[in-house]
Amino acid sequence: MSILKVELHCHNQFSNFHLGLKETPYDCGITISEQLEQAHRIGLDAFFITNHNTLDGFSSLLEYKENHEKFKDLQVYPAEEVTTDTGIHVIVYGISETIKPGKTLDEIFDEIKSQGTISCAPHPFGLSNGLREQAILCDLIEVFNSNNVDRYSNLRASHFAKSNNMIEVTGSDSHVVSTLGRCINLIDSENTLDDVLYAMQKGKITIGKTGYITSKEMIEHAKYKIANSKDNIIQYFQHNHPHLTGLCTFLIRIFESNPNSIMWTAVYNIAVRLTTKLSNKINFKNHDHTILYERNLRAILPMILT
Repeated sequence: MSILKVELHCHNQFSNFHLGLKETPYDCGITISEQLEQAHRIGLDAFFITNHNTLDGFSSLLEYKENHEKFKDLQVYPAEEVTTDTGIHVIVYGISETIKPGKTLDEIFDEIKSQGTISCAPHPFGLSNGLREQAILCDLIEVFNSNNVDRYSNLRASHFAKSNNMIEVTGSDSHVVSTLGRCINLIDSENTLDDVLYAMQKGKITIGKTGYITSKEMIEHAKYKIANSKDNIIQYFQHNHPHLTGLCTFLIRIFESNPNSIMWTAVYNIAVRLTTKLSNKINFKNHDHTILYERNLRAILPMILT
């Protein structure tokens, strides 16, 4: 046996067009070669590719890896981040067949059981798509997610995991190259899929490293999404918040004109402060979290501002 350094939550360009109707079609711009190069550079032993609602890209990763000798000791394993009918996310590790999105949570867990795979609650107390208390249904719980920059979401997940004696893991939720491996899990196992899954299920896994995404990286991801999905973003506002469409269009144009301006770092920092305030109310002061899942701006704004 050896201690493996493993990434449990990352995406690449094959996530695109799989998120769902309420999301932007373009999710991630990381190519297969970029992902493997980064994993090799930081010394990962393995990573699970957890693209949204698809196994697309897994076979391509394996093919590219096998054609490049430098990656021979790096293992890539299949997984899927599945979206339920209510927009909640569940990660399934070791999956062999895609679980279609839009099913109920019970239906998804039936499929997980039928495939004999392992489930995980990613960003369970995040502000838009976490399982929250239903995380207890999973084999694993993600207690630290790099993108939960409000910090209260991770803190609540950690408290919940300890209160329920759950197996804790961490995930980078990587959507830009530099964040792959930002969070690393240490697994006491041989580096084969069956052995790794067995070790995870038996709790032979510890958190080795955690770290948050930076403002620069978050803006980099925003640049990618806006460059490829701006029309979809504007259409979303036209259909759901028509009175804000003009403001949305104006801000997109300003952002595109100079995305590297320090103004956007300031905007990001303000957004983090407001999100942190909101997360504290939701996760520790028992405010209604359902308005976030419904994306009800009229209800969310007073909660942030008061």
